[in-house]
Amino acid sequence: MDSSRIRNFSIIAHIDHGKSTLADRLLELTGAVTGREMEAQVLDDMDLERERGITIKAHAVRLDYKAQDGQTYLLNLIDTPGHVDFSYEVSRSLSACEGALLIVDASQGVEAQTLANTYLAIENNLELIPVINKIDLPGAEPERAMEEIRHFIGLETHNAILTSAKTGQGVAEVLEAIVRDVPPPKGDADAPLKALIFDSWYDSYRGVIVLFRVIDGVIRPGMKIRFMSAGRDYQVDTLGVNRPRPAPIDHLGVGEVGFLTASIKTVADVQIGDTITETARPTTEPFPGYQEIKPMVFAGLYPVDTNQYEELRDAMDKLRLNDASFFYEPESSTALGFGFRCGFLGLLHMEIVQERLEREFDLDLITTAPGVRYKVTTTDGKVTEIDSPAKMPDPGRLVKIEEPAIRATILTPEEHLGGILALLEEKRGAQKGFEYITVEPGDADLRTTAERDRAGFL
Repeated sequence: MDSSRIRNFSIIAHIDHGKSTLADRLLELTGAVTGREMEAQVLDDMDLERERGITIKAHAVRLDYKAQDGQTYLLNLIDTPGHVDFSYEVSRSLSACEGALLIVDASQGVEAQTLANTYLAIENNLELIPVINKIDLPGAEPERAMEEIRHFIGLETHNAILTSAKTGQGVAEVLEAIVRDVPPPKGDADAPLKALIFDSWYDSYRGVIVLFRVIDGVIRPGMKIRFMSAGRDYQVDTLGVNRPRPAPIDHLGVGEVGFLTASIKTVADVQIGDTITETARPTTEPFPGYQEIKPMVFAGLYPVDTNQYEELRDAMDKLRLNDASFFYEPESSTALGFGFRCGFLGLLHMEIVQERLEREFDLDLITTAPGVRYKVTTTDGKVTEIDSPAKMPDPGRLVKIEEPAIRATILTPEEHLGGILALLEEKRGAQKGFEYITVEPGDADLRTTAERDRAGFL
């Protein structure tokens, strides 16, 4: 398809602001699912997502939309998680888009992940479309929500759309805004193939399945491709797109999003953020890849049955293909035997990883008590980071141990400010190195602080 009629966009929001419900309505309106196929959280196809009512994995789906101008547009919707523990999923997905719908609950207003995800979108130079959702609720205050967007985010709301994803009100206007405001992808169809891998997963029948977005050139089944970071060559077996069910396709061009299989059995050959190019005519400039993310919480994972150690290692290899923010390394315990020291982005992330390993790979696991990484200075002047009690140096060699510190931004109504300031003063008096500043709504400090800290909000 002509790239001028392609729109790649994401949906970002704080958890439970109606992101997945809005995605359901967009699928309905564009005819991607029939009334018979429709169910709540269509894109959340993982059992854990449905049980908990949250999005864990990003999902890419292709929609055909006939706009009011009479043209048919190809919309690639990438639905992203809202919980802070899955912000890495959001950052990867946004890199494949030109625009984003910023969903704000009309009754809750701007919340922590609204800000964090918005600044991720700004870093990726995305066009933002504010969508005030849940206007059907009795406590809805859409004007206040728009005022908070202007003050806290610094985003104009002249193009904001009032919607109720539950009833469908305003959803047609959202589709028109996507066509009108999200810029089409840029790229050269005649240039060598250059595509960005932003997700992958393992299928026991087809091997590794790679989800990617084409920047330049064209990819077809039968083409010999190279993963540039791994330096491995494969031949494309199949190409497909999600509509939202997988459907085969004969080629993908500039700006299009799809998946491929190439009989890839070696999980390590596929890296998130790697560049796909044609073996015979490679691109000269690969993508720099994604910034490595640091785990925040550490715990040990051990198989209940020690004979399942190898199975657990294989399962972790395959799961990390689908969740690059999950870290692990082998460790052993006198009581528990052989297992792995694992790093997670938070406690929910830890819980989800354990449940996925148990359900998807039929394992029984023991998880040790979670902890954080400490910075240790020893008598020889060496500074090391410790994420396990087993790695702690001899007490006689310790000079000091530093706990992790967090830089957070607290947003609060004016009537609660006095109580919060009193608590902060008490904290400052009790803890060395604790500092805070106050910022007025709309103050430039808030935005520059967020950008400098890569949106580390609580």
